[in-house]
Amino acid sequence: MSKSAPELVLLAAVARNRVIGHRNDLPWHLPEDLRRFKAMTVGQTVAMGRKTFDAITARLGRALPERTSVVLTRDRGWKPLADMGDVRVIHHIDALMAMPCDRIFVIGGADIYRQTMPFAHRLEITEIDTEPQGDALFPEIDPARWQRVPGEALQSVSSGLGFRFSHYERRRPSEEGR
Repeated sequence: MSKSAPELVLLAAVARNRVIGHRNDLPWHLPEDLRRFKAMTVGQTVAMGRKTFDAITARLGRALPERTSVVLTRDRGWKPLADMGDVRVIHHIDALMAMPCDRIFVIGGADIYRQTMPFAHRLEITEIDTEPQGDALFPEIDPARWQRVPGEALQSVSSGLGFRFSHYERRRPSEEGR
């Protein structure tokens, strides 16, 4: 008996205008979202593109601690530095879906979100009440395919930004179009 594919969860902070990044960085500072991100991903597998991995390692000096990092890149010659932590390199979405784990959190960037959205089981979105300039956008969330459960409206103590943690479940085929 073969094991089924892992649950694929797209985890992102998204502005009203769908911006998720600018120049390979976050266009806001939202500690509440970073705490939620850590709480959801510690002990889990996180998947990302090479640019997202490079941005994380530039900031931290290594991969995200206490997580298995999977880097999806087209560059077959790319390898992380030896002291980066638990990092695996793959070159195709099929390899991601064949990973031997129960759940994978996809954490960016825009192209990786676009590629994995058709396979996602759920979306965990921090909806940020701002419209910053950005060069990376989250894919459109089709309400015919996704059922949104919005979280409570909150305001960041440090930045003053309004936000909410929303959860999206993929609709069953019989529910699509509702």
